[in-house]
Order: sequence, then structure tokens, then C-alpha cells
Amino acid sequence: MPSVRQLWLTPAVLALSLVTAGCATMPTAACESGSNPQRLATMVFGRNVSSELGVSEAQFRAFVDQEVGPRFPNGLTILDAEGRWGPDVREPSKLVLILLPGRSDDHAQIGAIARAYEQRFRQEAVLSMVQPACASLWLAKPAPPAGVAN
Repeated sequence: MPSVRQLWLTPAVLALSLVTAGCATMPTAACESGSNPQRLATMVFGRNVSSELGVSEAQFRAFVDQEVGPRFPNGLTILDAEGRWGPDVREPSKLVLILLPGRSDDHAQIGAIARAYEQRFRQEAVLSMVQPACASLWLAKPAPPAGVAN
């Protein structure tokens, strides 16, 4: 008998493939002055193998260092999360947020990361979402050079 997760994945994967088919022509966000239109990728990595925690913090950090960082060296953000499958299954997860650099292979790189995670940690799936975003980098006022008054 298929698991709850497998039953959920079949329609979810189909819907996600239909949604992401249009990513190459995704419109950019209409941004206010001072913000730049970007595309934001969110990847969701479950950490259980079967019903037990199978991916430790150290293993996940090593995975990011080996698979994600080299593909997107400009930076990323990692957040702790809890995934839920139906009413009863809860799974510790990680969200990885990446402002995509706008390369022609961005989507392929996201797919390669997902496949590497699935293979390394015996996962059934990795969820990725790409959406238009407006990005602003707010820098602190730089300190004046030594000997110069404010």
C-alpha cells in the first residue's frame, strides 16, 4: 500500500511540474525604486529517513557546502522548518533561500541539488519553488576613514 507521502507526492509533483514549466518565461516583479527585480528559489529539504531523523545538522551543513554553495556562491539563507504530511506526519526540515543570479542554467542547478540530496540521503522528494521577488541590500553606513570626523 502506498504511504501517505507517496499518495501526496504524485499529484503534488504533477502540479509542480505544470507550474514550473513556465519558469523560463516567469514575469519579473514590479519593484519600487531602490529594489531590483530578482527570482527567489526556495528549496525544502526533509530530514527524516523513513520515520527517523536521518540527516543531522552536520550532514546538512556538509551537503550545503559541497552541493549548494559551489552552484550558488553569491550566498543563500538556511532556515529550520517543520514539514507536515497529512494530519499525522511531521518532519524536521530545512528551507534554503537563494536569489538566483539569472543564469540560463539556474533551474538545472536547482534540479541537480535536489537529485543529489535525494540520492545521498535516500529521500523521496525535494520541493523547490521559484517566484519573482524585489531585492534590496541595506548596508550600514560605512565608518569614516581614520582621522576624519563624522
